Amino acid sequence: MSKNTKFLLVSLPASISPTNDHDEALTTLRSAVTLDYGTVFPFTIPEFKIGTLDALVQQADDLAKLEAACEGVVGKVGDSLSTILEGDEDKISQSKTVNDKPVEQYLKSFHWNKVKYRADKPLGEIIDTLQKEVNSIDNQVKDKYNSYNSVKTNLTQLQRRQTGNLSTKALTNVVPPSLLIRDSDYLETHLIAVPRNITKDFLRAYETLTPMVVPRSAVQIAADDEFTLYAVTTFKKHSQEFIHKCRESKWTPRDFKYKEGGKEEESKELEKVIKDERKIWEQALRLGRTAWGEAVMAWVHVLALRVFVETVLRYGLPLNFVCGLIRTTGKLAKKARGSLDAKFSYLGGNAFGRDKKGRVTKDDSSTSADMQAAGHMGDGGEYSAYVCYEFEVR
Repeated sequence: MSKNTKFLLVSLPASISPTNDHDEALTTLRSAVTLDYGTVFPFTIPEFKIGTLDALVQQADDLAKLEAACEGVVGKVGDSLSTILEGDEDKISQSKTVNDKPVEQYLKSFHWNKVKYRADKPLGEIIDTLQKEVNSIDNQVKDKYNSYNSVKTNLTQLQRRQTGNLSTKALTNVVPPSLLIRDSDYLETHLIAVPRNITKDFLRAYETLTPMVVPRSAVQIAADDEFTLYAVTTFKKHSQEFIHKCRESKWTPRDFKYKEGGKEEESKELEKVIKDERKIWEQALRLGRTAWGEAVMAWVHVLALRVFVETVLRYGLPLNFVCGLIRTTGKLAKKARGSLDAKFSYLGGNAFGRDKKGRVTKDDSSTSADMQAAGHMGDGGEYSAYVCYEFEVR
């Protein structure tokens, strides 16, 4: 699906056709939106149990908030997929399906899922079910991706310790045990990573840095492009002072304790974390794909409910309406709305008029304020003569 694709979900009374026939009403809708502006597909919405008017007005408000939450979750799951797939647009696009269908195909063939969201239940219960599902999706994905980020960070740190410079990398494979003084009550060996451009300064100064540094004890252990690693021996009573002075001189003391079998232990730890990272990566990817599709599905069902509730509030009972999905683009959506306004402005009564050239004009802001108070405002806070919601699935 193109990133520029936008959808309009439109509901109109069947009375837009002379015979009040559903199919003829859909044809009338199609005639209002020519192929120049978009393509119209039928969008079937079942009838639900309707409560009181006050309940419907409250449900319209609840659904508006829930739809915003659904859109937010779809966006967050999409961002997580993008992160785990390292921004590979082809793989991301392949992962974004609903019921194993491309989003556009799912929308074009939409049918209310009567198993997950029983249409014979009261509207309030259906809304509550959708709310819980969306929250559950959000929490599951958040927890899994937090776990993945944690193990990924751990792996990155371990790999940095294997491949970094001598001021950061693990020293198990670098320092020969024979150079370290162990089991002494008085002496201690310190490992100091010195920037290569100041090694001469270090060799001139280390003996007098603090009292009781063993003269000529500096031994070069290893060097890389940035640092040279030295072993220096001091008396333990001045060890902390020596370490502090090294840091002041821009030399990096390395905290290293020799451990028998340390090489094998580090190798096993790295191998384990690599396996853990791969396992959680696969789990996070599977969950992300499933969660994205389920979040989109919930979102579309919420949109269908919004259309239904607004249709009841707008057109009244008995219900006889036609709903259409208009596939358009970001640039053409405004023109499609303009064409719909021109065709169906009469449904808005006094809220719409025409100028001297016969063009449709909307009434002043006071009318919009009245309509908003009555709960008849479309997306963006602008009154429309018919039920219409715009959305993009990214």
